[in-house]
Amino acid sequence: MTQGRLLDFSAFQIRKAGQAEVQAICDLVNLSYRGARGWTTEAAIIHGHRAEVQDIEIACAKSGANFFVMFQQNELIACIYVVVEGGQAFIGFFSVHPDWQGKGVGKYLLAYAENHARAYPDVHGFLMFVIAQRPELIAFYRRRGYQLTGRIDAFPAYLGKPKVSGLTIAYLEKQC
Repeated sequence: MTQGRLLDFSAFQIRKAGQAEVQAICDLVNLSYRGARGWTTEAAIIHGHRAEVQDIEIACAKSGANFFVMFQQNELIACIYVVVEGGQAFIGFFSVHPDWQGKGVGKYLLAYAENHARAYPDVHGFLMFVIAQRPELIAFYRRRGYQLTGRIDAFPAYLGKPKVSGLTIAYLEKQC
């Protein structure tokens, strides 16, 4: 597959993750965010894992949560977490394998997760956070209708150890 070609997403399988996929999800999240390649990597600015197995287990067990996994044949290529709370759907752990980045997989899976959340009658919007110093990632979400909320938080220790000073978290939201 070449970059820029449209994929036939009918050949892909998306389903809710089970306990058997927890380790594979954790590996994919860490590869996507802290691996050496791919446009979503944060390896140059953050050291350590982005997630631990326990983080994925806790997320999967949360009430109102769905962890979706996307496969092409038997290969896990993407995942996304959606939890509905207080009228918003929080999106996190969104990861696409570096070999599949830039091919529309992320756009497709994000739209899938948003459509799933819209089925909840009380959901009026989506919320997520990103490293504020990642303008290319913020631009990706802005092209999908997300807007910066203006909320900025200190970089949390559970996301890894900063290699550069001044990292912060920015929140984005999108109305349904």
